[in-house]
Amino acid sequence: MSKKITSDFNHDTYARDLKGYAGNPPKANWPGGAKIAVQFVLNIEEGAENSVLHGDAESERFLSDVLGTPSFNSRHQSIESAFEYGSRVGVWRVLDVFKEYGVPITTFTCAAAAEKTPHIIERVLEDGHEVASHGLRWITYQYMYRETEREHVRRATEIFERMLGGQPLGWYTGRDSPNTRELVAEQGGYIYDSDSYADELPYWLNVKVEDGNKIARKPHLVIPYSLETNDMRFSSSPGFTHAEPFYQYLKDSFDTLYEEGQHTPKMLTIGLHCRIIGRAGRITALKKFLKYITDKPEIWICRRDEIAKHWYENHPATADNTADWM
Repeated sequence: MSKKITSDFNHDTYARDLKGYAGNPPKANWPGGAKIAVQFVLNIEEGAENSVLHGDAESERFLSDVLGTPSFNSRHQSIESAFEYGSRVGVWRVLDVFKEYGVPITTFTCAAAAEKTPHIIERVLEDGHEVASHGLRWITYQYMYRETEREHVRRATEIFERMLGGQPLGWYTGRDSPNTRELVAEQGGYIYDSDSYADELPYWLNVKVEDGNKIARKPHLVIPYSLETNDMRFSSSPGFTHAEPFYQYLKDSFDTLYEEGQHTPKMLTIGLHCRIIGRAGRITALKKFLKYITDKPEIWICRRDEIAKHWYENHPATADNTADWM
């Protein structure tokens, strides 16, 4: 006989949701009765990272193959060239692989990177991939003034509207602040954000937005991202040292979710970076994984905007499934 456990903790005033679906997630009802939705993200950040060339106080030092480097208050030529590899070589190798397998992906693209490499965006669109906004810059927003970050959201949106002929549907900052989600919801036009690592299914939040002199709440869809099924672990310590452990980790993750999908279909997100997975010694992990999953029945390989539209249609926001976000 189960025992009902009670607590005096006031969850209504706690600004985090530790409950989620509480072990009883909704039936995703993926198209075609798929047991799993597999979603690949390619981050396009080259030319948007911290650099004194961009007016920043220090050089970038995160997520490159130049491990353990200090930040400099002058140009860091090694870091710059490591990022340049992504736009010069890596992105083409990665896009060619996805084209070979006919797999649609989502790109998290920084607006400042898109401006500098429109030829890459042309190829992304030509291949049928989604361009989601990765913010204006690939910098840390944690301590940025709210008004300054609001302006970055606005400028990023404006750049993409001009370049794409329309606003992206998705948003992911990655190095976000406590204000980011509210500012994205306030901007309007974005049907989801991915600044969360909290679940294996999308979920709804009621997000506060400024409406003139009033504060209103509106439902906002979150499609979680992943930092563990992610090639960034090649650039961390401890992390993957060669392609095989990355492939094996992706395969194990897929196999578990595919098996669970007999009863409760979920989603698997694989995060990639042009300058990381695009290296010759690492791309084999992606090729092997694509070969493995494309031989499987009842899987849905899709873009993030497709997941968002599916969730809107099959699991719309209600009072019962939408938590207040504070």
